[in-house]
Amino acid sequence: MRYAIGLEYDGSEFFGWQIQRQEPTVQGCLEAALSRVADQEVRAVCCGRTDTGVHALGQVAHFDSKAERAERDWVLGLNSHLPAGVSVLWIRQVDDSFHARFSAYSRTYRYLVLNRWIRPALEARRMSWCRVPLDAERMHEAAQALRGEHDFTSFRAGACQARHAVREIHDIAVHRSGEAVTLEVTANGFLYHMVRNIAGTLLSVGQGNAEVAWPAQLLALRDRSKAAPTAAPEGLYFVRARYPEQYGLPAAAPAFPRGRDLS
Repeated sequence: MRYAIGLEYDGSEFFGWQIQRQEPTVQGCLEAALSRVADQEVRAVCCGRTDTGVHALGQVAHFDSKAERAERDWVLGLNSHLPAGVSVLWIRQVDDSFHARFSAYSRTYRYLVLNRWIRPALEARRMSWCRVPLDAERMHEAAQALRGEHDFTSFRAGACQARHAVREIHDIAVHRSGEAVTLEVTANGFLYHMVRNIAGTLLSVGQGNAEVAWPAQLLALRDRSKAAPTAAPEGLYFVRARYPEQYGLPAAAPAFPRGRDLS
């Protein structure tokens, strides 16, 4: 049987999603918990792999198991074996056609920036920090050039293994709430470091170091070296993935954090 699972996690506690030599990883912790509850070895596949320090509000994964458990029993059992930085939100049995990565038709990421001259303490691992005043309206205007289908080579990390750089951004917006500036992007897919590279470019625009037209110019250049540095990982959240209704999965992730009014 195949199961889809939704979870949230604090990425500052992990070396990203994917199992690697460095530990702990979210995938490693989840598979260990799944194997204990299912009483058999279990492997999990996620919708969007996250890097070290990147968080998730509504990550989706799938796994196969012969174990039959009630949904509540799966959730309670898994959360009792997971570290405090990871929590399973829901689980659903799905048919074998479901794939956490390939069945998703859109993904949403959110990037949070604490914009004040004093460095953060409480938010240090949950938000990026910019001491220079940001013009969120200017950032939003500049971001609109990225909507639609484009070649995002200028926003693609050198280590990206995707076959091509064409992606379609369905929606992108920047807004301010008190001292918090939020970038939210929904697309059919993302390249390695794409959101953080977009965030870095928009931060340059927001600080007045680049013109509003710069993101559009970067798209045309198709040259990563011409764009801004990659923004820090702490402010990035995998918010949600959307799937065809036939799978009956929860559509929304928890609203927090949306750029709280920190004034």
